[in-house]
Amino acid sequence: MAVSQYLEHLGIQIASGLVINTSHINKFGFNPACSSNLETIWDSGGLYNYIETPGPATVAGASDTGAVVSVQGLDENYDFLTESVSVGGTTTNNFIRVFRLRLESHPTAEVNSGDITVTVDGAVRATMLAGKGQSLMALYTIPRRTTGYLVKFQGSIEKNQEIIFKLFSRRIDNGVFNLKGQFGSFGTPITYDYPVPLLFKEKTDIEVRALVGATAGAGAIFDLILVRN
Repeated sequence: MAVSQYLEHLGIQIASGLVINTSHINKFGFNPACSSNLETIWDSGGLYNYIETPGPATVAGASDTGAVVSVQGLDENYDFLTESVSVGGTTTNNFIRVFRLRLESHPTAEVNSGDITVTVDGAVRATMLAGKGQSLMALYTIPRRTTGYLVKFQGSIEKNQEIIFKLFSRRIDNGVFNLKGQFGSFGTPITYDYPVPLLFKEKTDIEVRALVGATAGAGAIFDLILVRN
């Protein structure tokens, strides 16, 4: 069996839940207005601001009363946490990280009519832009008692101009970001498969940032295999 066939077979086994203590997450983000300043690839633009003090997540969206969303992230112990909450409401659990927001139901529409935001510890930590039904955040934090293996990166830009993508990681015990990969392009999508995956220990933040020559939308994707220790 060729290496590519083996990896495809292994991926199907993981997705099917047939590999013990192993799962996969595909993180995809889009920044609609990247600039010449370094910005995180996420819906709200600018550099992402991480939660310092765990707390409940408040969901707001004036145009989508009655909609229910799933807030996904990590609790104060850095264990995976997902909670469904109505727009205008607050979660009963505390979050130390939020890395995904997904529309579960809507009383009048197929997708959210306006922007929906999640606020924790006094700042917006996730945004679902109007018409998306899903947040777009190229960032993730490895849960407690878990090791993450990054196996693929992809970046793209909506205009024919220069862009630099930077893949960063940060251990919460030292608080500093380290560059793990840098990719440059002029309008052409970038794809990199890691023949030997990048290993990230528990409680590590992973984030994609980018800067461009002139304002443009840019997206990034990375795939992680997660193994419970």
